[in-house]
Amino acid sequence: MRKLSTILCVSTIILAACSSSNQQSGEKKTDSMTVNETSNKPVDAITGKLTLLSTPKIGEPINIKFTVYNNADTAAKFCKWHTPFENLMSKYVDVIMEDGTESAYKGAMAKRVMPPPADSYITLKPGDSTSVDFDLNNAFTIDKSGKYTVKYNSAGISGIVIKDSLQLNIVK
Repeated sequence: MRKLSTILCVSTIILAACSSSNQQSGEKKTDSMTVNETSNKPVDAITGKLTLLSTPKIGEPINIKFTVYNNADTAAKFCKWHTPFENLMSKYVDVIMEDGTESAYKGAMAKRVMPPPADSYITLKPGDSTSVDFDLNNAFTIDKSGKYTVKYNSAGISGIVIKDSLQLNIVK
């Protein structure tokens, strides 16, 4: 019992000494989950945006503008695979109805060799952008009116980060 008391006493003294040592040296203790608001967060060099061009109606083209921006101070490139910058070769967006039902994709699905060849990339100058329009009906079966969400799903392949989804209200 006496041995246990001695061990507890010594442990307490050592812990107290370590604690006061950190406070005296002026170190700030921070929680590992704390977010430093002044830290430099990396900026995504290549970002994109989906923009609806007209009121979407059943049976009519649903035209969307796909814009890519270079936010870097230097030239940057992105892969045009899985984007509307190439012919319809893949399902690069998800189209989901308000009830969670996904619209059926009816386009082609290309199998590719990796890595992409040099001609698969588009280079943008610093601060530059480029756009292309596409008709959502060419790739998806959209035959019901209602609210839809269009979300870009191919950032891992193209390198284009699109954080916001596009909300559509398709009418008859």
